[in-house]
Amino acid sequence: MVETTLVLLKPDCIAQKHSGEVISRFERAGLDIVGCKMLLLSDEVLAEHYAHVADRPFYPELRSFMQQSPVIALALNGEGAVKKVRDLMGPTDSRKAAKGTIRGDLGKDAMTNVVHGSDSPENAAIEVKRFFSDSELFEEELKR
Repeated sequence: MVETTLVLLKPDCIAQKHSGEVISRFERAGLDIVGCKMLLLSDEVLAEHYAHVADRPFYPELRSFMQQSPVIALALNGEGAVKKVRDLMGPTDSRKAAKGTIRGDLGKDAMTNVVHGSDSPENAAIEVKRFFSDSELFEEELKR
Protein backbone atom coordinates (compact mmCIF):
# COMPACT_ATOMS: atom_id res chain seq x y z
CA MET A 1 0.00 0.00 0.00
CA VAL A 2 1.26 3.48 -0.87
CA GLU A 3 1.66 5.62 2.27
CA THR A 4 2.94 9.03 3.25
CA THR A 5 5.04 9.25 6.40
CA LEU A 6 6.78 11.97 8.37
CA VAL A 7 10.52 12.23 8.91
CA LEU A 8 12.22 14.94 10.95
CA LEU A 9 15.93 15.52 10.43
CA LYS A 10 16.89 16.44 13.97
CA PRO A 11 19.28 19.19 15.14
CA ASP A 12 22.22 16.76 15.37
CA CYS A 13 21.64 15.77 11.73
CA ILE A 14 21.68 19.43 10.67
CA ALA A 15 24.73 20.30 12.83
CA GLN A 16 26.76 17.34 11.56
CA LYS A 17 25.83 18.13 7.93
CA HIS A 18 24.25 14.72 7.35
CA SER A 19 21.02 16.01 5.78
CA GLY A 20 22.01 15.24 2.19
CA GLU A 21 23.21 11.75 3.09
CA VAL A 22 20.02 10.94 5.00
CA ILE A 23 17.73 12.28 2.26
CA SER A 24 19.73 10.35 -0.34
CA ARG A 25 19.20 7.10 1.56
CA PHE A 26 15.45 7.61 1.53
CA GLU A 27 15.43 8.48 -2.18
CA ARG A 28 17.65 5.50 -3.09
CA ALA A 29 15.14 3.29 -1.27
CA GLY A 30 12.45 4.45 -3.70
CA LEU A 31 10.69 6.99 -1.50
CA ASP A 32 9.47 10.26 -3.01
CA ILE A 33 9.70 13.59 -1.22
CA VAL A 34 6.20 15.08 -1.37
CA GLY A 35 6.81 17.76 1.28
CA CYS A 36 9.93 19.43 2.62
CA LYS A 37 10.59 22.43 4.86
CA MET A 38 12.93 23.73 7.55
CA LEU A 39 11.39 25.06 10.73
CA LEU A 40 11.96 25.89 14.37
CA LEU A 41 9.78 23.78 16.65
CA SER A 42 7.61 25.65 19.16
CA ASP A 43 6.89 24.45 22.69
CA GLU A 44 3.30 23.76 21.58
CA VAL A 45 4.25 21.61 18.59
CA LEU A 46 6.78 19.67 20.64
CA ALA A 47 4.30 19.11 23.48
CA GLU A 48 1.79 17.73 20.97
CA HIS A 49 4.36 15.69 19.03
CA TYR A 50 5.91 14.17 22.15
CA ALA A 51 2.71 13.99 24.25
CA HIS A 52 3.41 10.29 24.89
CA VAL A 53 6.60 11.20 26.82
CA ALA A 54 5.84 14.75 28.00
CA ASP A 55 5.45 13.56 31.60
CA ARG A 56 8.80 11.75 31.64
CA PRO A 57 11.83 13.22 33.45
CA PHE A 58 13.86 13.43 30.21
CA TYR A 59 11.27 15.54 28.32
CA PRO A 60 12.76 18.97 29.20
CA GLU A 61 16.13 17.80 27.83
CA LEU A 62 14.44 16.42 24.71
CA ARG A 63 12.55 19.70 24.18
CA SER A 64 15.76 21.70 24.60
CA PHE A 65 17.59 19.43 22.16
CA MET A 66 14.84 19.66 19.53
CA GLN A 67 14.83 23.47 19.81
CA GLN A 68 18.58 24.06 19.60
CA SER A 69 18.38 24.56 15.83
CA PRO A 70 15.86 24.21 13.01
CA VAL A 71 14.81 20.77 11.86
CA ILE A 72 13.96 19.62 8.35
CA ALA A 73 10.52 18.06 8.04
CA LEU A 74 9.97 15.63 5.18
CA ALA A 75 6.80 13.98 3.98
CA LEU A 76 7.90 10.81 2.18
CA ASN A 77 5.61 8.78 -0.05
CA GLY A 78 5.93 5.26 -1.34
CA GLU A 79 4.95 1.64 -1.11
CA GLY A 80 5.02 0.65 2.57
CA ALA A 81 6.69 3.99 3.40
CA VAL A 82 6.29 3.75 7.19
CA LYS A 83 8.01 0.36 7.50
CA LYS A 84 10.60 1.22 4.87
CA VAL A 85 11.59 4.40 6.74
CA ARG A 86 11.68 2.54 10.09
CA ASP A 87 13.93 -0.15 8.59
CA LEU A 88 16.27 2.45 7.06
CA MET A 89 16.51 4.37 10.35
CA GLY A 90 17.13 1.42 12.68
CA PRO A 91 16.11 1.33 16.36
CA THR A 92 15.61 4.55 18.34
CA ASP A 93 18.76 3.99 20.40
CA SER A 94 21.60 4.49 17.94
CA ARG A 95 23.88 2.36 20.14
CA LYS A 96 21.64 -0.62 19.36
CA ALA A 97 21.22 0.15 15.66
CA ALA A 98 23.01 -2.00 13.10
CA LYS A 99 25.69 -0.52 10.87
CA GLY A 100 24.15 0.31 7.55
CA THR A 101 21.12 1.95 9.16
CA ILE A 102 20.93 5.73 9.44
CA ARG A 103 21.07 5.70 13.23
CA GLY A 104 23.70 2.95 13.34
CA ASP A 105 25.98 4.90 11.02
CA LEU A 106 25.30 8.49 12.10
CA GLY A 107 23.63 8.54 15.53
CA LYS A 108 25.07 8.61 19.04
CA ASP A 109 22.34 7.50 21.48
CA ALA A 110 18.56 7.46 22.01
CA MET A 111 18.13 11.24 21.70
CA THR A 112 20.89 12.28 19.32
CA ASN A 113 19.76 9.74 16.77
CA VAL A 114 19.62 11.87 13.61
CA VAL A 115 15.98 11.31 12.60
CA HIS A 116 12.44 10.88 13.81
CA GLY A 117 10.09 8.74 11.75
CA SER A 118 6.43 7.92 12.23
CA ASP A 119 5.93 4.56 13.93
CA SER A 120 2.65 3.51 12.30
CA PRO A 121 0.46 4.45 9.34
CA GLU A 122 -2.07 5.93 11.80
CA ASN A 123 0.54 8.12 13.50
CA ALA A 124 2.05 9.02 10.12
CA ALA A 125 -1.27 10.54 9.02
CA ILE A 126 -1.49 12.56 12.25
CA GLU A 127 2.14 13.66 12.16
CA VAL A 128 2.13 14.67 8.48
CA LYS A 129 -0.90 16.90 9.19
CA ARG A 130 0.90 18.35 12.25
CA PHE A 131 3.81 19.57 10.14
CA PHE A 132 2.30 20.14 6.66
CA SER A 133 -0.82 21.82 5.36
CA ASP A 134 -2.52 20.23 2.35
CA SER A 135 -1.10 22.98 0.11
CA GLU A 136 2.45 22.01 1.16
CA LEU A 137 2.11 18.39 -0.02
CA PHE A 138 2.68 17.49 -3.66
CA GLU A 139 1.68 13.84 -4.05
CA GLU A 140 -0.64 14.46 -7.01
CA GLU A 141 1.75 16.87 -8.75
CA LEU A 142 4.54 14.29 -8.64
CA LYS A 143 2.35 11.65 -10.31
CA ARG A 144 2.10 13.72 -13.50
